[in-house]
Amino acid sequence: MSLPETLSDSSNFALGRLRTLLEEGAFDGEQRLPPERVLAADLGIGRRGLRRALEVLEAEGRIWRHQGKGTFLGPRPVEAPTNLEELSKRTHPLEVMDVRLEIEPALARLAALRASNGDIERLLRLADKTASTSDADGRELWDSALHRAIAEAAGNTLLLAIFDMVDRIRQDSTWRVLRERARSRDRQQIYVDQHRRVIAAIAQREAHAAEQAMREHLELVRDGLLTVMTRPAPDGGGQLAERTAPAETKKELRHGT
Repeated sequence: MSLPETLSDSSNFALGRLRTLLEEGAFDGEQRLPPERVLAADLGIGRRGLRRALEVLEAEGRIWRHQGKGTFLGPRPVEAPTNLEELSKRTHPLEVMDVRLEIEPALARLAALRASNGDIERLLRLADKTASTSDADGRELWDSALHRAIAEAAGNTLLLAIFDMVDRIRQDSTWRVLRERARSRDRQQIYVDQHRRVIAAIAQREAHAAEQAMREHLELVRDGLLTVMTRPAPDGGGQLAERTAPAETKKELRHGT
């Protein structure tokens, strides 16, 4: 077979041949097409014309290409959800607090609008548990349960799913140690009082007040984390921020921003 004379002719020829092969099921039973050099030789065309034809087929959703791995039949598969363990390694506590500050005040506002009387009774019980717990594990357990109960009372499935993802990342053991270091006796009492203010606003159906109270609470939590992240760790291993935060955040921490 002679090669077409121009690139346009070559591309159109390749596109037509490939469409015919796909329609005839020539690649049935195969997930991946032959390598470009093999396919170009089989069709009797140049690889440049072949690539242009493949671009068109990819745009049509009939194939998809992965650099270094080859060309595959069908539409590009949906990306798998990010592995939380890998995501936990790539992020750091201050980023987590940025996300919490975006979603949890909104959850508190929605909870004030939607919480049932049963939800509010549950929040009060959890607040009592959080206030009366004296050990680190208990504080983590009941604090997380309280915040999740507020998220549940908001009545938004998607926001609850996001909350759960962030909360799972927060369970990293290094971060749990950091949060415990940030809890002085006085600061823990302030947290307890802030929890009660959030719940009171929810119970009184004061959406704006609930949102603001949650924001103030999380800002204080963030300040506590920032303080311990810039303080030398007791194990002599240097500042925790130097081990957990990305380069741009380390620079901010060193300059107190």
